[in-house]
Amino acid sequence: MSTVALIDDHESVRLGLEAACLRDGQQAVVFSGASVKEYLAWRATADAPPVDVVVLDLTLGDGTTVTENVATLVADGASVVIHSVADRPTAVREALVAGAAGVVSKSSALDDVLDAIHTVARGEALNNVEWASAVDGDREFADAQLSSREREVLRLYATGLPLKAVADRLGVAYSTAKENITRVRVKYVEVGRPAPTKVDLLRRAMEDGLVAPDGATSAGS
Repeated sequence: MSTVALIDDHESVRLGLEAACLRDGQQAVVFSGASVKEYLAWRATADAPPVDVVVLDLTLGDGTTVTENVATLVADGASVVIHSVADRPTAVREALVAGAAGVVSKSSALDDVLDAIHTVARGEALNNVEWASAVDGDREFADAQLSSREREVLRLYATGLPLKAVADRLGVAYSTAKENITRVRVKYVEVGRPAPTKVDLLRRAMEDGLVAPDGATSAGS
């Protein structure tokens, strides 16, 4: 069973999510509060490990920014799902850049929110309409200046092929494919979008339109 923290300055939202999680039975809500500071204080007092997933409101009433909240939680060891009204795409994009695993709208059905928690708790990339809309048309966000070969390697590797299979598919040496993935990671770091894991690379590939939401390479690629 995964552990979940709910951080939202609207108590009614937290209570609704907590009840839904309890009814679902696949995750335990171990913290519910209005700020990241409260969550970290609870961790210190209870000597509790980081939760698996934090469901975080995009904008809290304590003056903190979404970037600092997400970055703090990710650095502390939790995965973050933004629970937002999704009417501020710039702020949502900032959350994704800071390391959030995805976003789910507050207008979504509770089952959709639970599905998002399940997906992220499994370590999988979360892709949905709200997440896609936050980066749609934002070419500055999407542009890591990848070469054609780097894009080809990323497409194949991010959708599940082992690196050796990628090299075989493209007719290049394994060392060449590995070097391309290393360069891809470096370039994403340089534009503030680190991708240290394969799940992160899949997320970046989806953000940049190299991979379709179902994980397949995009048409024409």
